[in-house]
Amino acid sequence: MLEVRDIHYTYNGGVEALKGVSLTIKNGEFVAIMGQNGAGKTTLVKHFNGLLKPSTGKVIVNDVETTKTSVARLARDVGFVFQNPDHQLFSETVDDEIGFALKNFGYEPEAIQKRIEWAVNLLGITQYRKTSPFMLSGGERKRVALASVLAWDPQILVLDEPTIGQDHQQKENLRQFIMQLQTQGKTVVTVTHDVEFVAECNPRVILMQDGKIVADGEGKNILTDPQILEQSSIVLPQIAQIFTKLSMPGLPKNIIDIYEAKALLLKELERKLR
Repeated sequence: MLEVRDIHYTYNGGVEALKGVSLTIKNGEFVAIMGQNGAGKTTLVKHFNGLLKPSTGKVIVNDVETTKTSVARLARDVGFVFQNPDHQLFSETVDDEIGFALKNFGYEPEAIQKRIEWAVNLLGITQYRKTSPFMLSGGERKRVALASVLAWDPQILVLDEPTIGQDHQQKENLRQFIMQLQTQGKTVVTVTHDVEFVAECNPRVILMQDGKIVADGEGKNILTDPQILEQSSIVLPQIAQIFTKLSMPGLPKNIIDIYEAKALLLKELERKLR
């Protein structure tokens, strides 16, 4: 479990990025943290693995306070994939990149090779195993960075803007994989501006503004509230825009999932044709 207790964080220079943030993320939850640039989203999640330490307040990961342990120790439990993969990648080949942390964590060579093979197959980057990550496209480097974290199987996975540079099929693969992680009891936290991706996943949504949490709840409730979204400079998902404009009586307004939308519309059309 991950607990954030009334944390404040001020950068050098006096910019207060977090202003009394408190939240609890339970094991197995999928949480999307959203908000405009500068809202404090990335600053918040960097506290989850100890990259940043709160100016005041506490962050507790699996009963361990982050200020009382090392980033290396927290990394065993919290895998962090940066928004810009170039801030994370440094090895000469994709294989070396994925295997680096596994070696540091003491995995045996045979186990390392199995984990590398699993990760490259999962992310569709098998053909790049002997290639320098810096020779790949931005989207491909993003997948290498994700593979390098997934390989050691952390309990908590933090993804900062994971859909940038990914096409529709890659986003769908990511969505399915996140759902799979949830069935295994893993916790996934993503920072994202991709409202359509969040709508398809329907996770718990936390909205931030000016260093504070301004809304926290089920995705289909948060992402269909125009007033709350406008405050955080987020547009309604396309499906929600359609359903808020439909005047058919009996149709709910808090719909963000395309498959639920399809089923409801077909049911309504069948009713009218009887």
